[in-house]
Amino acid sequence: MVSFSAAFFPGLLGFQRNHRSRAVVTRATMLSQQNPGGDGHSAAATSLYLGIDFGTSGARYALIDEQGAIHSEGKRAYSAPPVGDAAGWASSWRAALFQLLADIPPVHRSSITSVSIDGTSATTLIVDSASGELLAGPFLYNESFPDALPAVESIAPANHTVCSASSTLCKLVSWWNGSSSASGSSAAAVPVLMHQSDWLLWLLHGQYGVSDYNNALKVGYDPEVDAYPSWLTSQPYSPMLPSVRAPGAPIAALKDDVCSEYGLSKKCVVCTGTTDSIAAFLAAGTGEPGIAVTSLGSTLAIKLVSEVRVDDARFGVYSHRLDDTWLVGGASNTGGAVLRRLFTDDQLAALSEHIDPAVRSPLDYYPLPKKGERFPISDPGMMPRLEPRPESDAEYLHGILESIARIEVRSKSQTPLVSLDWCGAINYIQQCK
Repeated sequence: MVSFSAAFFPGLLGFQRNHRSRAVVTRATMLSQQNPGGDGHSAAATSLYLGIDFGTSGARYALIDEQGAIHSEGKRAYSAPPVGDAAGWASSWRAALFQLLADIPPVHRSSITSVSIDGTSATTLIVDSASGELLAGPFLYNESFPDALPAVESIAPANHTVCSASSTLCKLVSWWNGSSSASGSSAAAVPVLMHQSDWLLWLLHGQYGVSDYNNALKVGYDPEVDAYPSWLTSQPYSPMLPSVRAPGAPIAALKDDVCSEYGLSKKCVVCTGTTDSIAAFLAAGTGEPGIAVTSLGSTLAIKLVSEVRVDDARFGVYSHRLDDTWLVGGASNTGGAVLRRLFTDDQLAALSEHIDPAVRSPLDYYPLPKKGERFPISDPGMMPRLEPRPESDAEYLHGILESIARIEVRSKSQTPLVSLDWCGAINYIQQCK
């Protein structure tokens, strides 16, 4: 299951990041329903923008023009690698990326003028910038590194976003403390930190160490002053940190070999990305303070537009920059990944027919795919609660769905901005089969 998220993220690529651009993205959604795939007749004369969304279990692309019409879209799933084979994730992502490029109808490829990718927040890789070799990771968005938390808490301000065991900075510090190459041995590796979307974009443009301020938030970047803080730049691993630009900013042209392999224009520009939940917010087409978007895919993420920045790691609350406003919220580990572990697609469809949403379930669960929660409770040791299981699978599914809904309600009430109007919350559920 992947989030609805950024199937329409390419709206960032042809427009300034303002309210108008978000409206265009929304129109793209509606136009895709009216004219899926586009007519294909004017492709050669039309500039097209490619956006690719990498969710937790699959990737998808959408190709739009400046009017927001979708000319092509597609998706690819990827499976979890065997236990202990973390590098297998990177191989799966790489394969999915180039499979999606190959899936784009040839008639459109030469018209693509820019491309960008969103990825899961705090998914981290350590790469040798001299050779491109993967040195460590990927460390996934929901992986916790409590061994690094004391060191991070000793340098960061109290309750800072990085003061969470699943933050990007904790992943970096944990690797740094345990790596012989990082400690100054004779190893020739020149390590650089990359987020998931950074790494995927690097495969297309070939320049190391470029990120965006949405992805860089959880490594400690301050989007308000547009710089890394001094408490971070003074650390010995700071040379590993990527340079940071605004989401959707140009990086470089596509590599020649990518252009040749897929028939893409050498004038096509690769742009910085963003996170999947921010792309989901943009896809919803709203931007007024007090309006929230919940995106439910493998996990559950909530974003609220606010004129005030709020960050508190004790509750898993943090703020992303969006133009001159803030997106306040967090991400829970509950969501579709739990359902995937318990039911097949066919079972979900069949059992749902036996659920009466007007009748409240007496079951009280906290559905998690494994140990650890990020928001609205920040507790890496929290265990899933999926018992007792009734004899009826329909009743069991009913209880799980209501429990996920309660977590959403709690997430909204957890934010310090409870005085704002949550009634405009929009829920998108997109299942990738």
